[in-house]
Amino acid sequence: MIKNKTLLFIHQNFPGQFIHLCRALGADNRIFFITKPTQNRIGNVRLLEYKPHRAPNPQTHLYLRTTEDAVLHGQGTARLLLQMQKENIRPDIIIGHSGWGETLFVKDIFPDVPLLSYIEFFYSAVGADVGFDPEFPSNPELKFQLRTRNQMILSCLEATDAGLSPTRWQHSRIPAVFQPKVEVIHDGVDTDAVVPADKPRVELPNGLAFDGSVPLVTYVARNLEPYRGFHVFMRSVNKILQAAPNAQIVLVGGDDVSYGSRLPDGESYKTRFLKENPVDETRVHFVGKLEYGTFKQLLQCSDAHVYLTYPFVLSWSMLEAMATKCLVIGSRTPPVEEVIEHGRNGLLVNFFDPDEIAATVAEAIKHPDRFRQIRDAARRTVVENYDLKRVCLPKQTALVERLLG
Repeated sequence: MIKNKTLLFIHQNFPGQFIHLCRALGADNRIFFITKPTQNRIGNVRLLEYKPHRAPNPQTHLYLRTTEDAVLHGQGTARLLLQMQKENIRPDIIIGHSGWGETLFVKDIFPDVPLLSYIEFFYSAVGADVGFDPEFPSNPELKFQLRTRNQMILSCLEATDAGLSPTRWQHSRIPAVFQPKVEVIHDGVDTDAVVPADKPRVELPNGLAFDGSVPLVTYVARNLEPYRGFHVFMRSVNKILQAAPNAQIVLVGGDDVSYGSRLPDGESYKTRFLKENPVDETRVHFVGKLEYGTFKQLLQCSDAHVYLTYPFVLSWSMLEAMATKCLVIGSRTPPVEEVIEHGRNGLLVNFFDPDEIAATVAEAIKHPDRFRQIRDAARRTVVENYDLKRVCLPKQTALVERLLG
């Protein structure tokens, strides 16, 4: 049990992956959280907000711009840490996300305080997202940029006392010499809250409602973009509608870009691929980003949930879909294959094959009884391996306790 300690969290998007730890530890400990300005709040957590004092210089060498950005974020964080020192606030442990440089100088200011780093992704020009999709080839010089970008993460890996990574595949991307320092612990899914519904129903912000009376296909991403297979799914949509004449399709996600490159002239991927694949808007619904409760209700109504991804960070939404007993039709890519075994707890398809995606979805919604056991196994997988309260949070707190001990 962790009590009467001072914990400092660092993440530019409060609370990020640390939301559950903050809630679990907030009542019995003093918690500070360094972040960029935000309206988000959690009880018993004191926010310390910062902004980098400037943007990276456009004249900086292309290979070094993300490095300079990381240094600016690290500097902004360091100034708050120095202020804490002046106020005689000494954390018992510091827990931070390594991805933006904010933890770069932590050990220079508090060398004797344990640092636990969240290592989300180590970049590479081979074997992962870069070069995966021939439709969107990378700049030949990107490999050089990635090597310099990784210098910041390598510095963190060298300095940190311990790390955690959410999946085995993400952990495998870390250089072998540092892997023993990093434990695989997922962020966790609250399977007490994310559950199937006996009488599912959802009403979307546009007034559209579903209650299980018509076959519903869902697709979810933070933003509609190639990294999450949006372009391939769009090429399967009309094939799904043709094969399943009474089906409806709902796509959740914004029009921005979370990962990868933007299109020229401000064009969104949604606009581009709707031009390429015009759809029947009475059956295909783009609903933007949803409030979390509505999102869960939508998953409960879904008859087939399509999740496609480059070899990259695994989305929480796939596991949440499985927890509601959605039949997940996922891409045969390493992050998905770590969780889904074809025919046991989900179905796997070729990321690049709209025909296979459409045929699999159509089969799923035409013959739902054939997949009942797979749906049950999907939820069981999440409960046994990714449950927040009984699996992931106890592992996270045990790691924190060991570092404190």
